[in-house]
Amino acid sequence: MARYTGPKDKINRRFGMPLFGPSKALERRNYPPGPHGLRAGRKKKSEYSVALAEKQKLKYIYGVLEKQFRSYYEESTRQTGITGDTLQSLLETRLDNVCYRLGFGNSRQSSRQLVNHGHVYVNGSRVDIPSYQIKPGDEIKISEKASSQQLAMRMLDLTQSRPIKDWVTVDREKLEGKVVRLPEPDDIDNQVNVQLVVELYSR
Repeated sequence: MARYTGPKDKINRRFGMPLFGPSKALERRNYPPGPHGLRAGRKKKSEYSVALAEKQKLKYIYGVLEKQFRSYYEESTRQTGITGDTLQSLLETRLDNVCYRLGFGNSRQSSRQLVNHGHVYVNGSRVDIPSYQIKPGDEIKISEKASSQQLAMRMLDLTQSRPIKDWVTVDREKLEGKVVRLPEPDDIDNQVNVQLVVELYSR
């Protein structure tokens, strides 16, 4: 499955935020990359440029490319409710992101790998598609294989200090979790102005 495989620290520095998880490079040099990085922040950006940057942030955060991202947007326009909120909800309820929210991965990339390698079951069936859409009531469980259990427990140790969102529940001993409801805008902390993304696609 297609995904971004380029330099992550450069992208983090370009947008001034850790889109792929904690970034030591961003902590050391919190300005854009390149020879003019220190002065880049002084340039006035157009409305289109700002909106495009917000879209790029969402794509990098959730690990999707343009074609798939546009499909999420089109799906959000067909559903009832506010398009931006629906778009974020669709992205948040991807299986790889749900595993990240449950603490089964210390980043969305590691959660995606967990799913890809067949370590995750949804409602009793193995699912190895990171973009699989999770619905309220779905139960996510780690495979009973020893290697899967060890990997998940190691990840839970790394993420135990990270708070669990209200829209999911997790049983750390049983290595399983459940989506109790769809995430709301207040549950999502990606620091992206989704309304600008909607306006960008609406042009």
